Amino acid sequence: MPSPSRVTRPTSIAQLREVAQPPEVRSRANAEHWTASLYLRDVSPYLTWLFLKTSITANGVTGFMILAGWATAFSLLIPGVTGAALALVLGQLQMLIDCCDGEVARWRRESSPAGVFLDKVGHYSTEALIPVMLGFRAAGHPFDAPNGFLWTTLGLTLALIIVLNKALNDMVHVARANAGLDRLEDKRGGVTVPSGRLLARLRSAARFLPFHRLYHSVELTIIVFVFSLVGLAVGQVAADRILLSVLAPLSLLALLGHFVAIMASKRVRN
Repeated sequence: MPSPSRVTRPTSIAQLREVAQPPEVRSRANAEHWTASLYLRDVSPYLTWLFLKTSITANGVTGFMILAGWATAFSLLIPGVTGAALALVLGQLQMLIDCCDGEVARWRRESSPAGVFLDKVGHYSTEALIPVMLGFRAAGHPFDAPNGFLWTTLGLTLALIIVLNKALNDMVHVARANAGLDRLEDKRGGVTVPSGRLLARLRSAARFLPFHRLYHSVELTIIVFVFSLVGLAVGQVAADRILLSVLAPLSLLALLGHFVAIMASKRVRN
């Protein structure tokens, strides 16, 4: 098969999959979300096909991903199940477009540091905005100050912890680069496994109760939607407050566990 150029278009979905979804992409441990492995990569080539019929660049597609993420968060300002359901759908759409920007970049050979940067902006900002908006929901938006400040502050605190937790992974890459070490491969096992036996066992046990994964935009929108259904029985504001009260302390535990796991592994060692 001839190598595609920046201007050619795929002649079939199969050809597009071959170029845009190579094995090294599908086998990534962290960059590939479970929804992508489950079904989004089966759907994304059809949307990528449409993007490739336009002049939109890979970075332009990432721009759509960012907007979808922000729309996901702000839809939570719509009270009740309606806002939570819309956030659930838009969260899936964001992840679908997130698959497409990389596929467009691989087909057109447009991969660049700017694209990676924009992708980080999209995920960081979305996963910070969702708990902020959850804080407004828990405060009973629209609310009268200062009655709701406790819940908006808790939402902001959760957002800060989530961003710090995500930043730990980037800090590892920065530390390794500054120390002249090779870039970490995105695969399971190896240097990411804690060297201590107890920590390794705790890490394995976390796979069966992966609360540390609740803070991705997809998982957050799913759990907010579930609690909105609970709110039909106990009241929407009460359900949102219960959820926020549980997520905030668990996020601290996830942050601490992540930090300890990094320090106990070979990720930041020569």
